[in-house]
Amino acid sequence: MKVIIVGSTHAGTNAALQILRDHPDTDVTIYERHTNVSFLSCGISLFLDGQVKHLEDMFYSSPKQLEEAGAKVKTRRNVIKIDSEAKTVDVVDMDSGDLTTDSYDKLIMATGSTVTVPPIFGIDEDKVMLCKNYEQAVAIDAAAKGNKRIAIIGAGYIGTELAESYARTGHEVQLFQSRDIILNHYVDKGLSDHIVGLLEDKGVAVNLNRRVTAFTGNDNGELVIETTNGEFTADLAVVCTGFVPNTELLRGQVEMDRHGAIIINDYVQTSNPDIFACGDASVVNFNPTGKPAYTPLATNAVRQGMLAGINVFGNIQQYMGTQATSAMKIFGHTLASTGLTIDHALSAGMDADMVTFEGTWRPSYMPTTDDLTINLVYNRKNRRILGAQFFSKHEVAQSANAISIAIQNRNTIDDLAFVDMLFNPNFDDPFNYLNLVAQQAVEKETKRGNNHPRLTAGVDPDPELAD
Repeated sequence: MKVIIVGSTHAGTNAALQILRDHPDTDVTIYERHTNVSFLSCGISLFLDGQVKHLEDMFYSSPKQLEEAGAKVKTRRNVIKIDSEAKTVDVVDMDSGDLTTDSYDKLIMATGSTVTVPPIFGIDEDKVMLCKNYEQAVAIDAAAKGNKRIAIIGAGYIGTELAESYARTGHEVQLFQSRDIILNHYVDKGLSDHIVGLLEDKGVAVNLNRRVTAFTGNDNGELVIETTNGEFTADLAVVCTGFVPNTELLRGQVEMDRHGAIIINDYVQTSNPDIFACGDASVVNFNPTGKPAYTPLATNAVRQGMLAGINVFGNIQQYMGTQATSAMKIFGHTLASTGLTIDHALSAGMDADMVTFEGTWRPSYMPTTDDLTINLVYNRKNRRILGAQFFSKHEVAQSANAISIAIQNRNTIDDLAFVDMLFNPNFDDPFNYLNLVAQQAVEKETKRGNNHPRLTAGVDPDPELAD
């Protein structure tokens, strides 16, 4: 069988390696526009502030390694057309300009995403840069060394991490966000306000409710940033306003969502059975809502890529879906999240609520401990856990993984309240903090008269909760 993989960052790289591990005789050809593969863009901020010394360390594979595994790797090749009926791809050599046509039995679409370029006047100014791939990271690093004042446009994960990195390297940093909350896909307003305060304490000027409308210049050679609430100046701006899927090649040939992300089934197969899609080019099955969503994360890409590599040979391994679990380190604090925030749960039409645990991660009688904040979001109707966020100086990121498993397994607040967890004063209290925050939720519902359905006399339990 001949398999063509278009794109080779996370999804494409893992798809190729999986195919060649399981079926080493498969004819695998990878077309990639860059000279590199498998770049971990999440490491850009670590490189910019010197925690990672070499940006090249952010690659976990290479064209040579893929070739040694048995793939034909064609770098600096731009696929300009896919004909799904003829099962062919037209490819341009970006150095010579030569055009060739190749054919496939199965196609894996792993073309990833690009930074959303908002319709802002002056976005193409030399002093305005984008941040996602290796080449952009190199350019940003070089530009920042000659400029003191840096503006970050967009306060998602990447924007917030860049703001921290540049604050650490002595730059004057301005962070612009069009709404009144940062990291809005991951935390609620209360945690956002706390993180904003932390950023401001470290010298970052956080500008909320200021949508950037234009980039211009002035007579002093400064970059002028025009917003809906005032003008600001900087030496350099980095735009981090989200991502859009690179799927134009298949538009009109497979089903897509409103973002242009490719719709997939439980085997990461598109509406065309000979085409598979993975990573930032495709949707995910988002378990907290049970609906498709566009969630461009490396964790999703590596899993979907491996599944594509398995399932090109038949419906073998189902895609479990995702909770979009993620974490970041910010000025010595861990922020981790999984599933839905309360705002997103309510926006999805759920009868949702949230409890907040404020305490410490281990007993106060120990020589040291740290404050811990947990937001636990749950569905009041069936009591299922929908999401959680964690914030502490202590490393609590793995707790987000635990809640991710609970969401995946459709566990309830009652399950989490009493599930077995270790106790040792070095690590936690007799009831782990995950037990405690769930017990808060149970108590809140009990006070409302909303007891566990199995304990409510004369009322049949929700069939979805029944054994």
